[in-house]
Amino acid sequence: MSFGRGFKPTSEAFGGRLFVCAGFSTAVSEAVQMLEWIGAACFMILMAILWPVVKCIGAESHSTLLLPRRESKRSAERCDSKIEGHGESDAVALICKPSALANYLLKHCMSFCKSLSIPKWNWRMSSSLQTLFGALWSFDCPVHFIRDHLQLSDDGLVALDWAVVGAAHHKRRRTSSNSTSPVLLIIPNSFGKITRNVLKLCEAALSHGYLPVIFNRRSQNRTPLCTVKLQQFGDPTDLREAVRYIRYRQPAGQIYAVSESTGSGLLLSYLGECGSSSYVTAAACLSPVFRCQSWFESGPTWLFHWALLLYQKICLSRYKTVLGELVHTDNLFSSCTLKAMEEALFCHSGLKGMTTERAGSWEAYWEHNDPLRDIDEVAIPVLCVCSQDDPIRGDPQTTLPLELFESNPHFFLLLTAHGGHCSFSTSDEGSIVWSHQAVLEFFRATTDFFAAEERAKLAARRRGLSGAGKTFRHRSVSTCKRLPVCPHNIHTIYNWQRSYTR
Repeated sequence: MSFGRGFKPTSEAFGGRLFVCAGFSTAVSEAVQMLEWIGAACFMILMAILWPVVKCIGAESHSTLLLPRRESKRSAERCDSKIEGHGESDAVALICKPSALANYLLKHCMSFCKSLSIPKWNWRMSSSLQTLFGALWSFDCPVHFIRDHLQLSDDGLVALDWAVVGAAHHKRRRTSSNSTSPVLLIIPNSFGKITRNVLKLCEAALSHGYLPVIFNRRSQNRTPLCTVKLQQFGDPTDLREAVRYIRYRQPAGQIYAVSESTGSGLLLSYLGECGSSSYVTAAACLSPVFRCQSWFESGPTWLFHWALLLYQKICLSRYKTVLGELVHTDNLFSSCTLKAMEEALFCHSGLKGMTTERAGSWEAYWEHNDPLRDIDEVAIPVLCVCSQDDPIRGDPQTTLPLELFESNPHFFLLLTAHGGHCSFSTSDEGSIVWSHQAVLEFFRATTDFFAAEERAKLAARRRGLSGAGKTFRHRSVSTCKRLPVCPHNIHTIYNWQRSYTR
């Protein structure tokens, strides 16, 4: 079975880690795992040697929560929630434009006011160790995945991995169209690495009644590359078609979206382009990278920069022959920076058969892929969870667009002093990571808030009142500045054809 006009899903059950793939040769799979563990071991040895110095230097630099204050004349206000009586290292701040929804979140999201206590001697005070722990540290994960391959309108393939628990993963997944369970769409980082944090988020979401599904881009996580095309950093075309399919499969369930790290660029691009037609109720970004062009140009710290570059080269090496038809693979695999690799893959100057006159520039590439290009069109609440000591994103003073959260009522920033990149591990951590608990509470609270708003409006209409008073602006289609770019005609998109097989 499959869907025409692009969608042709198949399902396959696979357990545990997404990295095990029969299509990969054993040698390549073992080499990738060996490089990961060698890198992790070398990094831990290095940090063990430098930890005393790091602790002494970082004790002062991260002892306070850096929240730069704007001048009093500025009209925008900020809603800050700080933890009192637990020391500065435990501080958590909710930065947003004051609104009824912001007040509701502060009242009903208990994790927003939880103390993130980390003793100064604890290894979690090191942002690098936090990041490494959240990305690579293994654990006994009870979650398994069932894959749907979706053939897109240009014959490319993306994959949706549905999370299940226990022996159910041995059976073909058939989700009921009458199910009202909410769907949690998870977008991993742009490099396709499925981290420990993503697996923990799937586990937490299942325990809260969600249907978690991971979106895998073309060629990532053993998704076959059927066209000589990779997904650009901020191009939401493939994600848009995947959301349509999820909506078709689960028409009665609400869709929530969570992105991790650089994957937030894709989610923000999608929400900005689709506006009120995104089909998403609320969204969250864990350790997002906002100023992506500058991030590619400057890069993270040298060790993480080297690790990301190496991982991407290993993943792309599988498609070296087919990519050679489009790009100069010598330039691609000899790249020494993330910027050079991105240019070799997507900028016209690195493509074969392109003259200098027709070549596109690095600046032109980011005009179409900057996640913040349509940020004013986002029409749903978005929570961003960040830490000040994030070694991947960089200095919070220059990498966090605080003006966005101060002026746009749809965006909320939950800022912590410590937590690394996407980790947010605490010494008293339970079965659910603090950041995941905050995200799930945010989704529940926003859903309850808008349900209460609708009930109040309905009661006002019954009483014949006009419903005066300020409420949170949850845009309808009529309030969009431009027509949405997402045509959702289900009957013309889907029809039954033969199923796609590998």
